[in-house]
Amino acid sequence: MTQKSDSRLESEIRNLAQYIKRFRVEIARINKGDPDSNFRNMSDHLDAITQHTDSATHNILQNLEGISDLVGQLQDKSKDGDTNEICDAVMERATNAMEECTFQDITGQRVTKIISSIRFVEERVNAMVELMGRDMIDAEVEDLLEPEPEPEDSDAALLNGPQLPGQAISQDDIDKLFA
Repeated sequence: MTQKSDSRLESEIRNLAQYIKRFRVEIARINKGDPDSNFRNMSDHLDAITQHTDSATHNILQNLEGISDLVGQLQDKSKDGDTNEICDAVMERATNAMEECTFQDITGQRVTKIISSIRFVEERVNAMVELMGRDMIDAEVEDLLEPEPEPEDSDAALLNGPQLPGQAISQDDIDKLFA
């Protein structure tokens, strides 16, 4: 081999070694703590968003239908033209609001695609971790990852956002604490 090809080979090997190190760091980050919690946590939260959005939209539609029924009853009882015009305007707005609630279906479809992608990546990462050896990854976590900085505001550590169903403390339990 010539000097030029030797230096190119050495450069490629060095680049490959750096790539493998970065890959290990990323795998370690993803698998820090509970091995599958990061991906599962993301997809669980997205599932919860979809479920809550669906539930809220269903409740909104039920209320709008109830309003429409009441306005219809009001129109049936009223002989006043102005009142009937107002009722028509309310019905039109209620119908428009019902039509706008179709956002939930589109949002649900998009979030479902994102969840599928996250689960696909999760499967691939877990397969790579198993190939590399979970024990090896766990052992390297401490060496490869820099410690996460402590939050500046001690209250910030307490803010975890909404809990997933089944993980949150119930309102009844909170009420008992203050009783």
